[in-house]
Amino acid sequence: MGILEGKRILVTGVLTQDSIAFHVAKIAQEEGAQVLLTAYPRRSLTERIAKRLPSGPDAKLPVIELDVTNAAQLEELPDRIREHVTGLDGVVHAIGAAPQTALGGNFLNTPWEDVGAAIHASTYSLKSLAVACLPLMEEGGSIVGLDFDASQAWPLYDWMGVAKAGLESCARYLARYVGPQGVRVNLVATGPLDTPAAQGIPGFNDMAGVWAARAPLGWNTSNHVPAAKACVALLSDWFPATTGEIVHVDGGVNIIGA
Repeated sequence: MGILEGKRILVTGVLTQDSIAFHVAKIAQEEGAQVLLTAYPRRSLTERIAKRLPSGPDAKLPVIELDVTNAAQLEELPDRIREHVTGLDGVVHAIGAAPQTALGGNFLNTPWEDVGAAIHASTYSLKSLAVACLPLMEEGGSIVGLDFDASQAWPLYDWMGVAKAGLESCARYLARYVGPQGVRVNLVATGPLDTPAAQGIPGFNDMAGVWAARAPLGWNTSNHVPAAKACVALLSDWFPATTGEIVHVDGGVNIIGA
């Protein structure tokens, strides 16, 4: 019996087989969970990738279209989910986006409109998704988000770094407010990984080089499994009294000084 046996898990952010969310969904299924996916911007792409999950190409894995910045779609989400399951035990927030003007060394010149777009999609969406799903989590559960260490200013990451810092703060406040309902909120801060999102970050290879040089455990940008396993562990019942935490899955870089 797997550690997610019988649990119903909603996973966002499955775009390709290189998405961290894909590996979370894969391991969650292997651990016994019933998985539902959301898709944006191309539902057909997520549906195609879903056929590579352990449930197999013939499984009718629910894929729900969801733009987390769209209030109408968020309002409809509980009913869309109820078409497939009666409730949720876990939610994975694997969402982050920023206009190119908010990255790449343009920090001092990025207009508010683009900053706001990054914060809406990458920070506020954690709260939005949680609020949409709470009516389905009457028996409590776990919300897990994907993070990138925001305690330092990284080269060229710019307003996305600010958005991630906001995500970390948002997770703590969210944990405070949903805790009485028995819902835990935690983040997994990974080192740089080869993902669709990483392809849009200028200087990604330079950041990856920092991990290769400094991680006590080493770091492989192509290995998504450690981060996915951490997410699955937090979705399980093995962390019943842990909330508002950031679990670093980065080979140990975050604890290394000069």
